[in-house]
Amino acid sequence: MGWEYSEKTKQLFMDAVQGKPGTHLGEIENPDGMGEHGSIACGDAMRFTFRVRRHPSDPTQDVITEAKYLTFGCTSAIASSEALCEIIEAGQYTPITALNIQNKDIVDYLEGLPEQKIHCSVMGAEALEAAVYNWAQRRGVDLKKLGVDIHDGETEDGRVVCKCFSVTEPYLKRKIRELNLRTIPQVTAALKAGGGCMSCHHVPGGLQDILDEVWGVKAGAAAAKPIVPLASLTGDGTKDVAEFSPFQFAKKVEKVIDEFVRPGLKRDGGDIEVVDIKGTMVYCSLRGACKGCAGATYTMKLMVERILKEQVDERIRVIEV
Repeated sequence: MGWEYSEKTKQLFMDAVQGKPGTHLGEIENPDGMGEHGSIACGDAMRFTFRVRRHPSDPTQDVITEAKYLTFGCTSAIASSEALCEIIEAGQYTPITALNIQNKDIVDYLEGLPEQKIHCSVMGAEALEAAVYNWAQRRGVDLKKLGVDIHDGETEDGRVVCKCFSVTEPYLKRKIRELNLRTIPQVTAALKAGGGCMSCHHVPGGLQDILDEVWGVKAGAAAAKPIVPLASLTGDGTKDVAEFSPFQFAKKVEKVIDEFVRPGLKRDGGDIEVVDIKGTMVYCSLRGACKGCAGATYTMKLMVERILKEQVDERIRVIEV
């Protein structure tokens, strides 16, 4: 399934993976604040670091001057992270005032995100919170005294509701209120909870029960759990039947490369050629200025492969030839 991204989202992503000046993909050495959110095992994870200009007497007046991130995620995860860093640096925020940045601000900056990708903007906001908490510990700032609630320890102390993505009950309740989530599909789109095996949807203490408890009434008609034909699944839950014929698969790969990959490479005087496709192995060769570039392998894996995984099939592997 392909996602419809805004031009700004695609541009931020392409600029970031190509390491263009002014982008923020990376990590600050000896940062003043560092926070993480997500799980590599679940497919999305982010580490956010920032540096401040220290106020000589009042640490609450420190100003964030530089922000960077490392993320394992899709186009929207990288673009959302870029957006967060740009918003912070342009706004000359203190760590405390940066907490006013919400995932909606990130989505608006990107000129919209598909509903199924909203969780990527949430990931950035949560990583920022963790980094601010870390900064406060380093600088001796009592956040609770200032009336700032970072929800530290929420993951460790709470009951795990969604085991696939390790999402806890306290976190779910807080984000359901903050984001005004009313149905299970909305929860899954924003937080990923319930997006794996789906067994947590309607069990006692599951997502529907939590929605009912938060809102005090039935948040929405209980949707029936989707029934997936057993013949279409392998033992581990992955698809066993190809979604496309080999010809359709190849055409889809070419189309995605033409629309999402090639324009960015051509702006830098480069290009890409699909040499061969065997199953889900896509053999590609970089051309022009991109050929032999020190970042060629990085471009293939982080840009080309990730886009094809997201737009065509998550099993795709890109091999540079």
